Amino acid sequence: MALRRAPLEYNRMWQMRLWLFAVFFFLYAPLVALIAFSFNDSKRNTVWRGFTLNYYVKLFNDQDLLIAFANSLTIALMATLISLVIGALAAVLLWRYRFMGKLIVEGAFTLPIVVPEICMGVAMLLFFTKVLPWPNNLIWPLSLGSITIAHVSFCFPFVALVVGARLASFNKEQEEAARDLGANDWQAFRDVLLPHIRPALIAGGLLAFTLSLDDFVITFFTSGPDTITFPVKVYSMLRFSVTPEVNAASTMLILITIVLMALMMLMQSRAQKKT
Repeated sequence: MALRRAPLEYNRMWQMRLWLFAVFFFLYAPLVALIAFSFNDSKRNTVWRGFTLNYYVKLFNDQDLLIAFANSLTIALMATLISLVIGALAAVLLWRYRFMGKLIVEGAFTLPIVVPEICMGVAMLLFFTKVLPWPNNLIWPLSLGSITIAHVSFCFPFVALVVGARLASFNKEQEEAARDLGANDWQAFRDVLLPHIRPALIAGGLLAFTLSLDDFVITFFTSGPDTITFPVKVYSMLRFSVTPEVNAASTMLILITIVLMALMMLMQSRAQKKT
C-alpha cells in the first residue's frame, strides 16, 4: 500500500518542482528559441515566416565558415591531445609524490580555471607579442600555434582535476602487488594504473575538446587576421545582424557541444558502475 504524503511535504514538492521548472525555463528557453528561429524562412528574427532548411544549406556552402570550423576542430584536437598528456602526468605527480610546496603547485594548476578569460586573453597576447625573447624585435606569429598553446593553458587543469578525482579511488596496493610480481614502473603504470584512469582520460579529453571548441575570448586575443575559428566567425557575423544563418551556425555549435557532453557523462556513469 502506497504511503500518502503529508500536506506540508506535498506543498514542498510542488514548490520545488515549480522552482526547478522556472530555473530550467530561464536557462534553456533562449537556446530553444535560437534553434527554432534557425529554421525561420525570413531574413529577420522578429517575425516567423515559415519553416525552411535554406539557411543550413547556405551554412554548409559557406567556404569561410567551413574553414573556420576546420580551424576550430584542428585546434581543439591538438589542444586536447597535449592537455591529456600534461594533465594526466600532473595528476599522477600530485597523487603519488609528496614534496615541498605541493599545495602551491595544486593551487597553480587550478588558477587558470578561476581566472577570468579576459585576463587570460590579455596575458596571452602580451606573452606572445612582448614577453618572448625573439631576436631583432620579432614577435610570435598569432596563428594556430599561438591559439593552441593558449587553449592548452586552460584545458589541462580540467584534465588534471578529473584524473585526480579518479586516482583518489585507486588502491595503491594493486600497483605494489604488480611490482612484487616483477613488473617495472612502466609496466605497473600501463597494466594497472592506466586502465583505472582510462574513463577519466576519456571524460577529461571530451571536456577539454568542448572547452577548446567553444572558446571565444582567449581565441579572440591570440588569433591573427589569417586564422579565424568558428566562434570568432560567428561573432563577426553577429556584428551586422542576427540572421537565421547565424542561428543555424550557433545551433550546430550547440549540437556538437551537447553530443560531447553526453558522451562524457556516459563514460563517467559506466566507470562508476564498474567501480
